[in-house]
Amino acid sequence: MTAAEPLGLKHREVVVVPYDARWPVLFEAASAELVDALGSSILAVHHVGSTSVPDLCAKPVLDLLVSVPDFHAATNLVPAIESIGYEFRPDEDIPDRHFLRRWVGAVRTHHLSLAEPTSRHHRVTVAFRDALRREPKLAASYADLKLALAQQFPHDRPAYLEGKSKFIGDVLASLRQV
Repeated sequence: MTAAEPLGLKHREVVVVPYDARWPVLFEAASAELVDALGSSILAVHHVGSTSVPDLCAKPVLDLLVSVPDFHAATNLVPAIESIGYEFRPDEDIPDRHFLRRWVGAVRTHHLSLAEPTSRHHRVTVAFRDALRREPKLAASYADLKLALAQQFPHDRPAYLEGKSKFIGDVLASLRQV
């Protein structure tokens, strides 16, 4: 990723960059593209993950959460989403979401989850995002942790994710979202 390219992360690479004011604009474009492709088959498109929190550093990958009315029927949406450049990952480890990602060349630029609004994945993802948006001190603590983990594990995404899990779990527990 360069300053000219606001999104992009190589496979297995862990890089955390300063907040980029272009991320909300890129979300709006990705959301519009999904709404055009899926129409009334979806309920909403949410900008989630660290790129959705103003002034928070993040891995330069846009996270989108698409609310769907029926989790099992959502697999019928996969061909339309694939037609706009996403790759379906059917064997991911979160049981109440369908996961897709978008690559541009050799870099990941978008992660997309399909989940019902009442699912655990949907609830905790939105609750964590909202807590970070509401509480600048919490967001600053999370940023410090992410920067330290990215420095410690620049090529070990599972270790980076594991390093964040206690922090996220503690926040969700405080919100009674566990």
